[in-house]
Amino acid sequence: MSFWAVSRGLTPQGKVAPMLNPNQRQFLEDELRYREKLKMLAGGNAIDDVYVRKPDTVDDPLELDKHDSFYKTTKSLLVLFQIMGVMPIHRNPPVRNMPRTGYSWRSKQVMWAVFIYSCQTTVVVLVLRERVKKFITSPDKRFDEAIYNVIFISLLFTNFLLPVASWRHGHQVAIFKNMWTNYQYKFFKTTGSPIVFPNLYPLTYALCVFSWLLSIAINLSQYFLQPDFRLWYTFAYYPIIAMLNCFCSLWYINCNAFGTASHALSDALQATIKGEKPAQKLTEYRHLWVDLSHMMQQLGRAYSNMYGMYCLVIFFTSIIATYGSISEIIDHGATYKEVGLFVIVFYCMCLLYIICNEAHYASHKVGMEFQTKLLNINLTAVDTATQKEVDMLLVAINKNPPIMNLDGYANINRELITTNISFMATYLVVLLQFKITEQRRSQTA
Repeated sequence: MSFWAVSRGLTPQGKVAPMLNPNQRQFLEDELRYREKLKMLAGGNAIDDVYVRKPDTVDDPLELDKHDSFYKTTKSLLVLFQIMGVMPIHRNPPVRNMPRTGYSWRSKQVMWAVFIYSCQTTVVVLVLRERVKKFITSPDKRFDEAIYNVIFISLLFTNFLLPVASWRHGHQVAIFKNMWTNYQYKFFKTTGSPIVFPNLYPLTYALCVFSWLLSIAINLSQYFLQPDFRLWYTFAYYPIIAMLNCFCSLWYINCNAFGTASHALSDALQATIKGEKPAQKLTEYRHLWVDLSHMMQQLGRAYSNMYGMYCLVIFFTSIIATYGSISEIIDHGATYKEVGLFVIVFYCMCLLYIICNEAHYASHKVGMEFQTKLLNINLTAVDTATQKEVDMLLVAINKNPPIMNLDGYANINRELITTNISFMATYLVVLLQFKITEQRRSQTA
């Protein structure tokens, strides 16, 4: 009873009000709201007065397409993924009770992906066999050449992981795309204005072109910097490096879109607060924010295996290339081959930085910035119901943190960069210690 009295300001004079921990206060607020709802229903008030999530309705697919600006502006990247056979999802016909984006193992997109993958795997196997044969039988086994072979053989193995890491999660990717489609229409119905993604269409198109140009540039640089790197080897690496670049572009575009949606939602919320009795709208905004947080989590869940493999390849390649270049410089001095190794290290670390940095900004915009705008609201100028809705929105942010997580494997943020660098430094120190010890033994022998 003392808890109840404290919540309503009815503590008798002379008695000390009990201190509530956050869990107790949250439980108490939930109980109070539940009792208020029961009283409202018992008094014959309409159900619309109860601030609960409205039941989901089947939306018109044509209306969904009309307001699905995210799909329209990023369609070029989706088509590129289909052409490359990386993610063969498809757009369903506008039929009621059917998701707008789907995935089926019997679709023509999957059949095309199998065909492209078979052709690509044939070239990869030929290059892999040639490299392994040269690595084993070469009489001049210089250390830098061994490092190059290890790096490029490991890159070839990513091709064999594509069906497991990407195609197997096609249904989760389709769910993520449908969440974006439904969210934009729900945002329009709630706020009366659509989410605008400025410059996203030319940015996506430019990233598609840049991903392939960068792949060609990296492979040709290795061809000129390595005497044993034949020109026909590059045809096995073009789609692999381009795929890594496209996944980095996909992550950048989605993180950018999350920030744009959060900014649009906060602007709509601030405009609503200035109106009369905004509690009902704030409930719908709370649901919109929770849906946005769930979308961020679904992105990591849908591409968990692909980006997990992505990070492992970056980590392994960066360690091997850095160690190989430093070791060769110690033994024979700097040459053009070491420049090629440093190009690989720089490329891998740039990919890791872009992914982690964009995830950090997206989480910051959806979480911290949105929460800061809520805390700056003058609650003394609004009614009690609005104050409660603001409190519940803050609790929702606390209970559903917008974290980019790879299905429980790792959190993608700036901390991942420092963690990778620290692990790399540890391994490099150990490997260089072995290298220096081996040199001393050879000199004393």
